[in-house]
Amino acid sequence: MSGTTHIIGAGLAGLSCAIRLTDEGRSVALYEAARMAGGRCRSYYDSSLDLSIDNGNHLLLSGNAAALDYARRIGSVGELVGPKDCAFDFLDTRDGARWRLRPNASRLPWWIFVRDRRVPGAAPGDYLGALGILVAKKGATIGEAMTCSGLLYERLWGPVLLSALNTEPRESSAALAAAVLRETLAAGGAACRPLVARRGLGTAFIEPALARLAARGAAPRFAARLKGIAFSGERAIALDFGDENIMLAENDSVVLAVPPWSAQELLPGLAAPDDFRGIVNAHFKIAPPPGQPALLGMIGSLSEWLFAFEGRLSVTISGADRLMDEPRESLAERIWAEVASATGLPAALPPWQIVKEKRATFAATPAQQERRPGATTRWRNLLLAGDWTATGLPATIEGAIRSGYRAAELAKQSA
Repeated sequence: MSGTTHIIGAGLAGLSCAIRLTDEGRSVALYEAARMAGGRCRSYYDSSLDLSIDNGNHLLLSGNAAALDYARRIGSVGELVGPKDCAFDFLDTRDGARWRLRPNASRLPWWIFVRDRRVPGAAPGDYLGALGILVAKKGATIGEAMTCSGLLYERLWGPVLLSALNTEPRESSAALAAAVLRETLAAGGAACRPLVARRGLGTAFIEPALARLAARGAAPRFAARLKGIAFSGERAIALDFGDENIMLAENDSVVLAVPPWSAQELLPGLAAPDDFRGIVNAHFKIAPPPGQPALLGMIGSLSEWLFAFEGRLSVTISGADRLMDEPRESLAERIWAEVASATGLPAALPPWQIVKEKRATFAATPAQQERRPGATTRWRNLLLAGDWTATGLPATIEGAIRSGYRAAELAKQSA
């Protein structure tokens, strides 16, 4: 008989693992140290704005197969919206130039030969510079694999790679960048159509999953922080939650879907990423102007990506360690000045909220890539999940869900 899989952590990795297992009739027990699920992918009510906002803005692409499969399983795929065809709007704030990048659907990139589909000022041959990423040697950085300068880098490769990796591209892993490119732009426009959660991350990824798990008797136990794990030989045998000690049956398994620093506390000696990068998100309670694209890439400004939602505008700034000590009000004023200029909205600062995440993702450098562990451990019934594990991708929603799926498959085999 198959045992129970005890999943520690109700972020996307833990939730996706639980959904996969319960979809197959497996027994699951889910524990979360916080009082709400979702981890970094969550929505919450902000009293200063009187709005529900996301902890951070996340962009999905139509090629994110695991994320879309997860959304279909929990019945929320309709919450992910975007243009019918692949299209990305950009504004170069330095000279006011605006354009829409429109890769064609097929893998053959004929779009680079069409002037109104590509970055203005860039010739078709300029795009070949990124090929160095795809053939880079093991351990190479992007800076070693391609030229990180010039108009096309400033208007396309730099912003795109920074947002994907949340690390300065020049020092980032070429292997991780190559993985992103192979699954998106190199796969054709059909694989990189932008998708956003129209009513927030909670409605798209968290609340439907919790409802589905509750209906199957697998609702998370909140405020349950794992204090320690007892081992005997090749097995984990008990979970210590402080107020309760859970003994594991012979066929039980454990999936640690917690941040890397928590995993290292529970598993001394575990090699895991230990260098992180921050993200700043700014939310403004103001209706987007008519015709505002759902996503706007902003070049040459502090603001990098401007998201338009019903009743609010949100800005994401990646690799934002330099901003962590800047006063929140000063940040809000600087960011809003750029947003107002880009949208034509009044210069007066509307109600705002700044969300800083100091350890939003692991640093996507070759050194940190080497520290990412696989899903298995030396204990045959103990598995790891999370976007920081060796998913082959940077720390993304897609990577987190893939890790949960992988752990679910291994948990079935270990039962």
